[in-house]
Amino acid sequence: MFRRAIMVVLIGSLLFLAISCGKKKTKNPLAQIDSKQPEKVLFDKAMEAMRTRKWETARLNLQTLINTYPDSEYIARAKMGVGDAWLGEGGAAALAQAESEYKDFITFFPNLPEAAEAQMKIGDIHYRQIDKPDREATHAKRAEQEYRQLLLQFPDSKLADQARVKLLQVQEIVAEREWGIGRYYYMRENWSAAIARLKTLADTYPLFSKSDDALFMLGDAYEHLAKWAKGAKINEPVKSQLVREYNDGAAAAYTRIVNRYPVMSRANEARKRLQALDRPVPQPTPEAIEQNKREQAGRGAGLSLKSKAMLTMRRRADYRPATSVGQPTLVDPPQTNAAQMVQQTNEKIRVAAQTPAPAGAPGKVTAEPAKDNPTASEPIPRSKEPEQPRASDAPAAAPVQVNEVSDRSGDQSQSGNSQGNSSSKDKKKSGLRRIVPF
Repeated sequence: MFRRAIMVVLIGSLLFLAISCGKKKTKNPLAQIDSKQPEKVLFDKAMEAMRTRKWETARLNLQTLINTYPDSEYIARAKMGVGDAWLGEGGAAALAQAESEYKDFITFFPNLPEAAEAQMKIGDIHYRQIDKPDREATHAKRAEQEYRQLLLQFPDSKLADQARVKLLQVQEIVAEREWGIGRYYYMRENWSAAIARLKTLADTYPLFSKSDDALFMLGDAYEHLAKWAKGAKINEPVKSQLVREYNDGAAAAYTRIVNRYPVMSRANEARKRLQALDRPVPQPTPEAIEQNKREQAGRGAGLSLKSKAMLTMRRRADYRPATSVGQPTLVDPPQTNAAQMVQQTNEKIRVAAQTPAPAGAPGKVTAEPAKDNPTASEPIPRSKEPEQPRASDAPAAAPVQVNEVSDRSGDQSQSGNSQGNSSSKDKKKSGLRRIVPF
């Protein structure tokens, strides 16, 4: 009985303390106007709305938090959350709005760790919209630019390695596009344009899966120009100089294959070409061989015939050929210009021979399709120097003017109808045609 009494007293004391504490909690200063609690409630509501994919509700709560509590500790996370809500909604307009929000976040909070995350998400927005190499390259170029920006601006971020791998994949797609255009010129024997494209490709994207093919076509294009120079009707000093320069370019391309890509398929052919040019064949270092092996091992497995057939029906790009080993190019090297190459060659010939460039010179190629569309025509500018007039040149005779009225009444042979080709204007109208003017 005594024990029960003690238990009753203890329970009553605990209840009294609980009631007292409850009364004190209502007077907590956290519940006042300057409390952090209301903004935390808004933030939690927004996160719950995003979890249930209610994007508009989430943005409304987050925007209310940003406008009402500008000095809150949740401002940065709320700003990032607005971009995440647009990103989750998807669609072209929503993705563009998400990119704008992330860029604003980086502008206002550049020193926060989340700034690198915002930059990564900007790259991912374009990454998910990349098409095949033979399609529009806008998103591939933008993704390359944004991932480069992350690696340059936030090199110590935990997302840097992930951005590096994705940048290698994006650069594989961009390089594949450039390789296709360079091959287009090469197959049509547009040697100057092919050299410009392939040399720029090899210098900019050394980790491209077809770098050895690009360099081999580059060397072969130089050899074709050397053959042209040998047969050109120009003086011997200029001819010897051009042949030497073109053969040097070919040898440099083949040497680079042997030194940089010794385990790839074109290495043996490059050695044979160097021997044919009577140039020394280099021996690749063990480090270069090991590096090239790691790069090749970092590429995805090849596709079966069935998978390749299915891939043609897909819109998205295939990143399997890209390697995951090595450092991507962060700054583009100077590009080779086809028009400038042609002008330099013509200038050498004209200065030395004091005559226009012979027929069949590299300047013969006067059109280069636009970069984004190999089938479009974009004229290449040629040398603007005026040619020296020759004594044998005489002005062409003026064309004989033909009077159409007198021609109808006279000799029809001057009007182009002497072969029996009648004209509706020459036929006499009869019947209703005299009245109806058509």
